[in-house]
Amino acid sequence: MPQQSTAADTGRPLPDWKPAPLPQPIPLQGDSIRLLPVDPARDASDLYEAEHAADADPTQWDYLAVGPFDNPQDFSAWLKNCAASRDPLFFTVVDQHSGKPTGVLSYLAITPEHGSIEIGHIWFSARMQRTRQATEAIYLLARHAFDDLGYRRLEWKCNSLNLRSQKAALRFGFTPEGLFRQHRVFKGKNRDTAWFSMLDSEWPAQRAVFEAWLHADNFDSAGKQKKSLQQIRAEQA
Repeated sequence: MPQQSTAADTGRPLPDWKPAPLPQPIPLQGDSIRLLPVDPARDASDLYEAEHAADADPTQWDYLAVGPFDNPQDFSAWLKNCAASRDPLFFTVVDQHSGKPTGVLSYLAITPEHGSIEIGHIWFSARMQRTRQATEAIYLLARHAFDDLGYRRLEWKCNSLNLRSQKAALRFGFTPEGLFRQHRVFKGKNRDTAWFSMLDSEWPAQRAVFEAWLHADNFDSAGKQKKSLQQIRAEQA
């Protein structure tokens, strides 16, 4: 079991602490999706098509370090870089029913010696945004980090202008930690970065919320949620 942490335990000795293992490019199985190591040969065509679909979000790359991509060659080159990287460690989100890739996300800022890891570089196509699949992708990475690898801290960071990402972090149960001013120069502009975290001591309660929300009983015949994550969290508090 991972060493538990709280907000008030600064200075507490951790005599049994051992560095967490590095995450590996292995499949992570969910109910509605699988997370697979990025494979450009398998993923590039479908993901590029999703990026340029008629219903594609015109702001989808605004807060990512790459994109948008004007041709499939540049998109494929980006995926090849993703596949070769280990920090960030990228995964493709694959729809369990259709078998088609629908998005990409990663672990990053991986520091095993401190037990800290981040979820980021999230690009979800329009067909995946605000869906059960999007939430399950975050759940699978969080569960793997805490339960399988024994990390103490899971981070979420985003541009302070990216209000949608900040809202998502709160929805997923992350705690806001403040603003890092002039943290990055991003696409030629200043970036202030909003920081969020979840600790291993907080994860069991958040895991129960995720699992209750993801349960089939929480969705009607049209696939619409019956209770939100926030409602379930309030009920279980």
